Amino acid sequence: MTVEEELRTLAPQVLGILIRRYGQFDACEDAVQEALLAAALQWPSEGVPANPRGWLITVAVRRLTDQFRSDDARRRREQTLATLEPPPAQDAPAHDDTLTLLFLCCHPALSPASQLALTLRAVGGLTTAEIASAFFVPEATMAQRISRAKAKIKSAGARFAPPPPDEREQRLEVVLQVLYLMFNEGYTASSGADLHRGDLTAEAIRLTREVHRLLPDDGEVAGLLALMLLTDARRPARARPDGAIVPLADQDRTLWLRPMIDEGTELITRTLPKAPPGPYQLQAAIAAVHDEAATAGETDWPQIVALYQLLARVAPNPMATLSHAVALAMAKGPSAGLRLLATLDADDRMASHHRLAAVRAHLLEMSGSPAEAREWYSLAAKRATSLPEQRYLQQKADAIQVP
Repeated sequence: MTVEEELRTLAPQVLGILIRRYGQFDACEDAVQEALLAAALQWPSEGVPANPRGWLITVAVRRLTDQFRSDDARRRREQTLATLEPPPAQDAPAHDDTLTLLFLCCHPALSPASQLALTLRAVGGLTTAEIASAFFVPEATMAQRISRAKAKIKSAGARFAPPPPDEREQRLEVVLQVLYLMFNEGYTASSGADLHRGDLTAEAIRLTREVHRLLPDDGEVAGLLALMLLTDARRPARARPDGAIVPLADQDRTLWLRPMIDEGTELITRTLPKAPPGPYQLQAAIAAVHDEAATAGETDWPQIVALYQLLARVAPNPMATLSHAVALAMAKGPSAGLRLLATLDADDRMASHHRLAAVRAHLLEMSGSPAEAREWYSLAAKRATSLPEQRYLQQKADAIQVP
């Protein structure tokens, strides 16, 4: 493990310890960031200390003490610190606060965008500049969003503690949604010149591994990790050297990352029989069927259709319906896929989405309706905000020969 990787793993643990002991999210995070910077400068040349987490805690507490001393309420806070002596490095708590910190960052009082930004900052260890770059907003804007998120958590009276038992399942669902959103934004960037943001997908997988380590018996956590691994395994074949998108059916499957496929397949195979499957487990099972096919022609489309039918009952979702329509077209013909696709026309969430237009174009092309397919490909290209997707869809439109 590199120094950078070790620091990213330790950062949420150290931040959790400080917040648990002293409160004050802002002050604790600033202190931890300074400790991480000190470690990044010293450890490569001086070596990683025997107790790296204890080292970071000690340095962060010193920084925190300095911050409190310079505050207007110095006397009161110093009295508080005097009664809460910093934990010695060798006696740092053995438990891991990463999951509690994730629950805090995904507090229901925050918007999804704020949950994601705060998770990347506090748990993922990304700088504000890196997060701003990932979402194509100015650094100052992202800094304000993160600052407002911390303030909102404070005003909501959130405590640094695991959620009550009656809230735990719902709060964990939010955590998984945030990690899933992080992965999807990295795997297919919603805007900008790059198709893929490797830093975001890698961070999403790392954090999901952490949650799985802490909750090894939770089927949906395992399902989400398997889904990420099985999907990200195809990354090397998704684009040509010039950045052009390569659709799944045309990808060179020898480029797929076999160790990730093996790990994801083993994980979902072990998890599915244990309990009624949730949406992440079902999506992982679908991804596994795709990844197990040596060629596109060997894909077991009837099995994928059956899994999508189950997913539609467990967790109806318009984006899943798009993929279900494609699978149905492959298994039973394009007319069947188009009929299912028509059920989305009245869905306000999908009315102007480029992917609805793109899937309709694809199915119309399959059905032998080139003129209509070309119109829908052109419309999809206009609606897309990702430059690689725009180029791909326009190329599809231009390639269609209309009699």
